[in-house]
Amino acid sequence: MNNKKRRNRLDIVRDVLKAVQDKGGTIKPTHLLYKSNLSHNRLKEYVDELSGKKLIVEVEVKGKTMIQITDEGHSFLERFDKLREFTDAFGL
Repeated sequence: MNNKKRRNRLDIVRDVLKAVQDKGGTIKPTHLLYKSNLSHNRLKEYVDELSGKKLIVEVEVKGKTMIQITDEGHSFLERFDKLREFTDAFGL
């Protein structure tokens, strides 16, 4: 029996933002692809959505495109993790 739980949309958003944060706030798109465990097309959809919500931005660093987490992205992660702790405390 397979007990593997599929990630929901919010879990994926958190994983993407956390991957950027864990790399010092800026990450190469290919590294984000590996760390997020998503297909290229699915990652692009999330990057576009998170960019539109101002949680991440694409920046040029030494002629290369990088993905950077914003202050809003850090705030989202902090609040999401607090909510997760709260719901876990009640077994939800």
